[in-house]
Amino acid sequence: MSCLSLRVPQSNDASRLYLDLMKGCLTRSIFGERYRELRRPVVVGKRARPVWMIHTFVAALLRRWNLEIVERVAFDDADCEEGGRWPAEAETMVGTRRLDNIEYCIRDILDNGVPGDLIETGVWRGGASIYMLAVLHALGDASRHVWMADSFAGLPKPDARNAADVGDIHWMLNHVLAIPLAEVKANVEKYGLLHDRVHFLKGWFNETLPNAPIDRIALLRLDGDMYGSTMDALQNLYPKLASGGFCIIDDYALTGCRQAVDEFRSRNHITEELIRIDHSAVFWKRC
Repeated sequence: MSCLSLRVPQSNDASRLYLDLMKGCLTRSIFGERYRELRRPVVVGKRARPVWMIHTFVAALLRRWNLEIVERVAFDDADCEEGGRWPAEAETMVGTRRLDNIEYCIRDILDNGVPGDLIETGVWRGGASIYMLAVLHALGDASRHVWMADSFAGLPKPDARNAADVGDIHWMLNHVLAIPLAEVKANVEKYGLLHDRVHFLKGWFNETLPNAPIDRIALLRLDGDMYGSTMDALQNLYPKLASGGFCIIDDYALTGCRQAVDEFRSRNHITEELIRIDHSAVFWKRC
C-alpha cells in the first residue's frame, strides 16, 4: 500500500477560497471547537460491554432533555487534519485530509470526463457529502447528482450471518451516530446546496442499495464501519463504478470493514493499488 500526496491546488481565486472556507466550517477548524462528544467509556476487557451499555442507556436518557455527555478538550490541529475526535457540532468528523481526497478525486473525474454520479454510504451529519456538493459547485458542474445513503438511525446490531460483525459494538454508539434525515437535510440546506440533484436513500444498505436508481457512479465513498455494511455497498454499487472513477473506504482501519474490502477485492480480482489517505482511510482508482 502506498501513500500518495493528495495536494489540492493552492491559489487565491474565489473557488479556492470558497472550498477552504467550507472545509473550515464543516470541521469547525476555523472556530477552534473545544467541546467534543464523548466517544466511549474508557474501559477495556470483560468489563467493557456492560459499561458501554450503561453509558448508552444514560446518554439516551439525557437526550430526552436535549442533553449530551461531552468532554472538554483543547483544540488540536492534528485531530482536525486526521479526524481523530468526534466533534460536538461540526458536520463531519473525517478530517481535512479526507476532504482533500474528495476534492482530488472529483477534480480528476471532471478533468478526465469520467461519467457518473457521486454517492456516500454512511453520511452521519452529512459533512463529507456536503463537501462533494461544494466541490461540484465550485468547479462549475451542474449535471451530476449526489446520493446520500444512510439508515439515519445509526448502525445495526450485528447480524450473525456476518461472522466478522459478531461482537461489534458500534450500535451502542447510536445515541451519537443516529442523525435524523431532517437534520442532515437542514445541514445541506444551510450551506445553500440543497437542490434537485441531491438525493437521500433512507434505510439499511441491504434494503436500499440493491434497487437504488443510480445508473453510473464516478465517486463511491463508503463509510459504513462494519463488515456487513461495507460488503452490502461494494456488492451493490461497485459494479456501477465507471472506469476512471474512484472508490474511497473511510474505515479501512476497522477490522470488519478491512476484511470486507480485502475479500471483495480478492473475489473480484481487483488489483488496483490501495492508496492510503490517512490513519484510517484508503482509496483506489478503477481502471
